[in-house]
Order: sequence, then C-alpha cells, then structure tokens
Amino acid sequence: MPKSTKPTCQITVSLYSGLREPLRTDANILITLLNGYQKQVHREFHKASRIVFKKLPFHNNFGDSYTVVAWAEGFRQVGFTPVKVTPDQPGKIDLMLVRNNPEYNFHEARWETLLRDPAYARVLTAGAGDPPDKDTAARRYTDLLEQRPAALACFLNIFTALREIHLPEGTPVDYLQELIWDQMDQDRFFAWADTRLLDQVERAAAKGAFEPRPDALPFHPGATRSYKQAQFGEANVQITFHENDRHPCQPFIKVELDIDYYRDPGAHILLEVLPNALTGSKTDPAQVYVLRWMAARHAGVADFEPPYRVV
Repeated sequence: MPKSTKPTCQITVSLYSGLREPLRTDANILITLLNGYQKQVHREFHKASRIVFKKLPFHNNFGDSYTVVAWAEGFRQVGFTPVKVTPDQPGKIDLMLVRNNPEYNFHEARWETLLRDPAYARVLTAGAGDPPDKDTAARRYTDLLEQRPAALACFLNIFTALREIHLPEGTPVDYLQELIWDQMDQDRFFAWADTRLLDQVERAAAKGAFEPRPDALPFHPGATRSYKQAQFGEANVQITFHENDRHPCQPFIKVELDIDYYRDPGAHILLEVLPNALTGSKTDPAQVYVLRWMAARHAGVADFEPPYRVV
C-alpha cells in the first residue's frame, strides 16, 4: 500500500520599506521561521522582497501558529506572531523593515497640504485666534516640524489611527477641539476635547472596541480614566482622560493620546514602560509606524497611511 502523505502548509512573506513599498535592497535578509512549539524550521538569507515557504510541517494544533522574523545588517529586526496556517489556508504576512537610524520624510505633511484636509485644518488652527490667524498657526506647526520632528511623527501616527476608530457617533477626531502644543512629545500628545468623547469611548468599550485600563493610571499622572483600543495585537491607541483638568475658557476636558507597542498589559510594562524608565528613552514613533502598519495589513483592514514616510 502507498504511504500516506503528511499534510503541509505554506507561508508567503512580503517585505516592505518604510516608504510602504516593496523593499528594494541588495542586502541579505535573514528570515527565521518558528512553529508554535518554538522550534526553528527555517533560518536562511534571502534577497527577494517576496518569499514563499512551501511544505512547512502541519501539526493540526497550536504548533501551526508560526512566528516570522526578518533582519538585515543596518536594519531593525522585525517579526510577527502568530501567523496561523492550515493546508487549505496558506499564511501570508507583510513585514516592514526600516534602517537602524530612520529619518522622517514629511513631504505629504506640508502645511499647505494638510490645510486641504478639513479635519487637520480644524485641529491645527484651533487656539490661534478667533477667527484663527493662519500665519500664527503655520508658525506653530513649522516650529514643531523643524524642532521636534519625532513629536510631529507621533501626532500624525495617532491622528491617523484616531480617524480609523468608529465610535457610536463619529470618530475621536470629531471630539478633539484644540491641541496643547507645549505638551506634544514623541510618545504622546495632549488636547482639549469635547466632554462627550468620554461617553462615546465608554459606549464603545461596552461593545468591546476598547478595554478599560485602570492599571495604566499610575503611569499617567493626574488621569482619572483610561481606555485602550482592542482591535490589534500591537500598536493600539490609548485614550486617557484627565477630567479634573478643564479648559480655562471652554467646557472641554483634557485628554492624553498615545500608542503603545503592546496590547498585553504585562508585555507593555516589562518590555516598554520599564526599559524606557531605566534608560530615559521614550516610545519610538518610527517603531509605532511599523507595528501599526503591519497590524493593519495582517488584520485585512485599511492600510495605515499617515501623511509621512520613514526613510
């Protein structure tokens, strides 16, 4: 009798650059595949931007949740897990490789360009007079771009992600009223928001779109409530409310907006909060850009496309 053939599975790995385009490089890309048992099943160098791994072992259990890691000299290591596969459903993962010391290209985020977008125009000019003085607003924005580019990248990451979150009524951007310009940093920004945002986020949390995060309050001095988006495994938006801080002239409350690397509270504290505290570093907007882009691609939702590129 003929021997039975064991079923196998397949994973396609596509590599992209920070320009959100297929990776073009002569570098040797080291690709490592681990199965769900954390056993290495592949570790070799490749020069293509798209590699198909065929006839991978299939276990019909958690062993089929693969981890894919890519690295090249001069580039940051990047990976994703789990990539779940079956013989009938091949795995597919898009990874973004950026250089060790990436820079930001803000060509798409020029002042004149952003003003054509009503949402950006409203938020970026708020607080510059009534009616807003566009020269004052432009100088404020230009100072941010030229003097604190990482803070601008952070803002663009978060603002783009906020526009993709659907609350019971509108998106979080609809409730932002004015940026607090002297509290914009590379890992978060603060703004004045319509008080209705809290109710909207609570209603969204009741439907599973956000997770209440009271454990986060000690890391956000003055905060009263905090909620983290629950859509992705990594790079979710966190909205933290400072209800005791009120706008001096308007009925607005202060909100703090950031994107953490990890959704899991333990991983966030051990792998992000504590290392940052020990080294004095902060969450890197380029890393957030990479993680959020990959998470969106893996989830099959609209691509994450803030108006800048990482080069």
